Amino acid sequence: MRRGLVHVLAWLLATGAAVTLSWWGVHTVMAGTAYDPPRALPVTAAGSTAQRAKPPAHETARPSPSRTPAASPATPAPSRTPSRSPSASATGSGRVKAYDTDGGRAVFDLGPTDATLVSATPGTGWSMQVWKTQTWIRVEFSRAADRVSVFCTWHDGPPHVDVGTY
Repeated sequence: MRRGLVHVLAWLLATGAAVTLSWWGVHTVMAGTAYDPPRALPVTAAGSTAQRAKPPAHETARPSPSRTPAASPATPAPSRTPSRSPSASATGSGRVKAYDTDGGRAVFDLGPTDATLVSATPGTGWSMQVWKTQTWIRVEFSRAADRVSVFCTWHDGPPHVDVGTY
């Protein structure tokens, strides 16, 4: 009886040490990655709600997507119109603009000569991929054959954002 109890106690101690070591190793590797909790954006002195910016005349706004999935055509046609107009608020380094699309939300800090991706959140059932270079950032939301890209460029002037559904 005593021998069996010693074996169980040794097994419990070894298992506890292995779990602790594994957790510590994963925690150390994952610290500072995209899995950290998001940081809040500062609230401006003008108020806590962001003002809606009007889309340019050549772009048309679509209604917001419904919560129930709709049947989509087998081959979606390309489009260059945003799903919804961006919302904006001022910050110390530039303007923070959020672009809500059918696939998710991308938020950029648009400065006078460059831009920074603040956050990108895919919608329910969508996945996301981000590409960054010195002169552009692309966020692509995808679900099955549907693709929505938010493309921010600043190589030939101030940052400009295009939203396209493919």
